[in-house]
Amino acid sequence: MPLPDFFTMYGFAIALCAFFVIIVGRYFLVAGIFYAIFYKWFPEKWEHKKINKRPYKKTQLQKEIFWSITNALIFSFIGVFTLILWQKGFVPIYVQFSLNDLWYIPFSFFSYLFLQETYYYWLHRWMHLPKVFKIVHKVHHQSKISSPFTAFSFHPIEGFLQAIFLPILLLLIPIHLYVLILILTIMSVTSVINHLDIEIYPDKSFRFLGKWIIGATHHSLHHTEFKFNFGLYFTFWDLIKKTESPNFIKFDSSSSTEILNQKNSLKS
Repeated sequence: MPLPDFFTMYGFAIALCAFFVIIVGRYFLVAGIFYAIFYKWFPEKWEHKKINKRPYKKTQLQKEIFWSITNALIFSFIGVFTLILWQKGFVPIYVQFSLNDLWYIPFSFFSYLFLQETYYYWLHRWMHLPKVFKIVHKVHHQSKISSPFTAFSFHPIEGFLQAIFLPILLLLIPIHLYVLILILTIMSVTSVINHLDIEIYPDKSFRFLGKWIIGATHHSLHHTEFKFNFGLYFTFWDLIKKTESPNFIKFDSSSSTEILNQKNSLKS
């Protein structure tokens, strides 16, 4: 069955509704699963890994969900325009597999992650300039204690700036459909993990993971200190530009969590 022309009003409306349902569904599925496991079903098991001991503000989760659904609509429009560009032959997403893909698939995968990381790091630092912060990034930082639902809680301008980069990459770098799906999945899952406010990486693996991969401990410091820890997936730009928090201990997640607990107790 041939696809409709998404450049027509009918095709555009169908695609927009489909994207919106998928994006909102993905948000509630991923954030909801993490919230259920760590905050509703087994909270006592993870209590010692909870970074902030203070409760969430009364309406915080509702506000986060509101902003996230608003951004889902923005993501949907961008998704439809990308779909139209793909249908017109401008976006080189492919589904076939050849021997060349044995090297190209890993290359494209890590290229996308590196370029996303680089773009987000510098965008994030720009959004923390005082005049920009008040307009663009303040909404996200209203969640001083982050939750799984904070992951996509942005001002619409920030949502647009974050979402537009992937379609630009798709115009420039060919990618296999399954690699694109994997990257989108990583984006959703890691964003929720980083905002979980519970350090889920085991202490033993934290010796490696905490040095290079951002987790809840690393990102919670960004929400409390504002001027450190700007990365998306990895810590290398923070290390290179010396913007990693001096309060972050790379070798022991429990120690880092303890420092945050002590710091937050002094504020309260």
